[in-house]
Amino acid sequence: MSQVIDSEKITALYDAIQKYVRPDTFPLAVRVMKEGEKLPDRVKRPKQDLGERFSICQGVTMARRYGWALAMGGEDLSCPIAKIAFAFSDEVDYYTEGNLTDGMYTKTCDLGAKTEAAVPKFTKEEAGTVLMAPLNRTAFEPELIVVYGNSAQVMRMVAAALYTTGGELTSHFSARADCADIVIRTIQTDRPQVILPCYGDRVFGQTHDHEMAFTLPFSMVDAFMEGLQGTHKGGVRYPIPTFLSYEAKYPRTYEKLNEILEGEKS
Repeated sequence: MSQVIDSEKITALYDAIQKYVRPDTFPLAVRVMKEGEKLPDRVKRPKQDLGERFSICQGVTMARRYGWALAMGGEDLSCPIAKIAFAFSDEVDYYTEGNLTDGMYTKTCDLGAKTEAAVPKFTKEEAGTVLMAPLNRTAFEPELIVVYGNSAQVMRMVAAALYTTGGELTSHFSARADCADIVIRTIQTDRPQVILPCYGDRVFGQTHDHEMAFTLPFSMVDAFMEGLQGTHKGGVRYPIPTFLSYEAKYPRTYEKLNEILEGEKS
């Protein structure tokens, strides 16, 4: 099954993000491949091509730092939480009871069960191979865009996403399974998300302490680009401009020297 790829829109989006957001790593295009879709050329499969299984967050970091295109199915995943969240494996009692969080993220198993229940999950019908690539090297039609940056850059993108709608964004944070927030929650809600990188993303994906992420459904790209341009014109910019139009106050000795110099002038 072939895809219709809007290359002009993808290029325009990449250029707008580079101009108005300036992220340190590649913005990524993400798609969950449907049955019958053909894998694009020059896409790495972790198990087949690299001889290893990875977590989704490792794949995201490889794509955004190395510039690789990767496709990850159940055979490529090492993370058991991702296997369940992305519906490559069925939920089992040991997971749903909260054993993975017990004593680590939650005080008890019962509390852990609430945490696991909150993780977004695909149905079997929604599941598919997760395809990701740098936005400027994308050979497929994305379902969503993910951009990592600092909090100011994420704020910049939130402002752009709200430019044509007003209001606010709602996101969810649990310190776990940010891969599910990035891909699953964004697709299921069809709404942008602010992503707090989870513990695993920091340990295994090696995401830096200063980094957050922002996701955008591809259906909102036109409004988002308008928002980037409009908010920039309105004065919301990155790097954040600092207010410098004021007269500084100096230490007493500096001020005394200023008085002496002004006296000499007069």
